[in-house]
Amino acid sequence: MSLGKNIFYVLLFISMVFWGGSWVNMKILVNYSNPFDLIFIRFGISALAMIPVILAMKHSFKIDLKSLFVAILTGFCLVFYMFCFYYGTKYGTASLGGAMVTTMIPIITFVFLAILGARKVSKKDGFALLLGALGVLVMLRIWEFNTANLLAPQNIYYILAAITWAILTIISAKSKISPIVFTFYLYIATSFIDAVLFVKFDEISFGEFDYIFWINMALISLGATVFANAFYFLGVTKLGAAEVSSFVFFVPFSAIILSYSFLGEKIGASIIIGTVLTILAIKILNNIKFRRK
Repeated sequence: MSLGKNIFYVLLFISMVFWGGSWVNMKILVNYSNPFDLIFIRFGISALAMIPVILAMKHSFKIDLKSLFVAILTGFCLVFYMFCFYYGTKYGTASLGGAMVTTMIPIITFVFLAILGARKVSKKDGFALLLGALGVLVMLRIWEFNTANLLAPQNIYYILAAITWAILTIISAKSKISPIVFTFYLYIATSFIDAVLFVKFDEISFGEFDYIFWINMALISLGATVFANAFYFLGVTKLGAAEVSSFVFFVPFSAIILSYSFLGEKIGASIIIGTVLTILAIKILNNIKFRRK
């Protein structure tokens, strides 16, 4: 393994930490403004920051009409996902959201693809889906049989967020341009849709945003949205999707550890066990192999 590859692994790991940390960032940001103002600011900053990244990677900014339509459609999905992301972390814990949503997304995506006929479900896949469902139920502490807890707002928002991101994933796959360029237009579309439909600019109190706000906004927009996405796509190009996909398993655990470290959230055994079960399910569904070198 070359030194360059080692460094790339480190950068990928940092990217996953940024993704996991975004749940902590949002838990702090919900105290400052409504979801739509945060969406506009986050993806506006991210779109601008993507320009030098695309230039450095020597990609073209050209986009065909089909990909533009896909970007707009997924932009609507991303606004709704962020709405659920906001209220899930507002009412719930960042650790539960980071663990449950990030592990549910690939499982729900697989289910949707199976329904659409794009994936065949083998006995192994069926076992993995049951294992994933069990993992989610463990996170929700199903054995307590408390309907109020199961139907708590944060749980509903987290489930809706995972479903929305799975739909977004399937739709965005229809784009025919570079993923990094498509992401740039997705951020523009998201910020524009949000601004036109929901943002009241005269009510945004920029003067009330202190350094804590801007630190967390920088981490979630530049770190989790630009840096992490850029190196993830680079990783897919350089190392292959199968190898890079194994790094995604660091996301829920980084969310759990960072939530404990910075927010003081109590991490129950149910979250840890449930996360491990869902990760095993994802590993089986996607035939991911861990290799030691």
